[in-house]
Amino acid sequence: MSYLRDNIADMAGYVPGFQPPDENQWIKLNTNENPYPPSPQVIQAIRAATGDDLRKYPDAPSRSGREAAAAVYDYPIDWVIMANGSDELLNNLIRACVGEGEEVAYLHPSYSYYATLAAIQGARIKTFALLENGEIKGFPERYAGKLFFLTNPNAPLGLRWGIEEVAALADRCEGLLVVDEAYADFAEGNCLELVRQKPNVVVTRTLSKSYSLAGMRLGLAIARPEIVAALDKIRDHYNLDRLAQTAVAAALIDQSYFKDCVQRICATREWFCSEIKTLGYQVIPSSANYLFATPPDRDGKRVYEALFERKILVRYFRDPVLSHGLRISIGTREEMETTLQALSEIG
Repeated sequence: MSYLRDNIADMAGYVPGFQPPDENQWIKLNTNENPYPPSPQVIQAIRAATGDDLRKYPDAPSRSGREAAAAVYDYPIDWVIMANGSDELLNNLIRACVGEGEEVAYLHPSYSYYATLAAIQGARIKTFALLENGEIKGFPERYAGKLFFLTNPNAPLGLRWGIEEVAALADRCEGLLVVDEAYADFAEGNCLELVRQKPNVVVTRTLSKSYSLAGMRLGLAIARPEIVAALDKIRDHYNLDRLAQTAVAAALIDQSYFKDCVQRICATREWFCSEIKTLGYQVIPSSANYLFATPPDRDGKRVYEALFERKILVRYFRDPVLSHGLRISIGTREEMETTLQALSEIG
């Protein structure tokens, strides 16, 4: 006898990138983490918050974070919601909008966690093939599903669609178009303005990458007030603890540090992209903090294993659509120089 719902018993769980127990001994380029520390203002704010107030519950609506995000993104506060990582928002959007048996769609390849979240809800899943030139195959003139997730820039390929292209997609969706902008801070543009223009567009963001706060699990969404209000109903009422709320407000306020950090990563990305091409790798132009690179023999597994032996972690996907290449996060200039030397030796 099983006490589990059939879809939970049968589904495969999401497998995150490998986290080595001795991580300080590795060059870790497999989970798109920021190689630089958070803003010093974040560290100071967290230290100041570790006092007597920790015995009290945090502010339920996370007002300080919402206010900071509203100021940065130029939206009213009731268009903003904070979350325990953007994954919480992706989950709650499905819970709020998709009934059992209704359809959720996304591109293949893209963030594979969408499949897990849809399966938990008992939703039907539809995928549209994404080509390396950015073409989406088979997307209908009118998509009738409840939710369509668009990771922009795409993970793991790094390519992005401009705001006009995304607006056209929104017009073809009967349900919500969720633009997952986890990596948008590393790109030249974003789709935030579409939330004002299109009633069916929601934009999600994370502070894990560009703000160096993966360890705090912080995310946010910009959406119409009625959607924010619905998400507020179903989130955990204390979904951000006191330290997380302190961190997100401090990080968003220190825009100077954030912009400098992003600029350094983008500069290293462009340098590394140019250098790896001299080794014969094919590289998709990236608007994120990683590159999808294919070795000359198109054997991603061989190169992954050789780097692993040298304690350099990158992301290899067994999916046949991706197995010819590797996703390589952008670390510090020194880390990327070491990686480039290793790739040269591996051949």
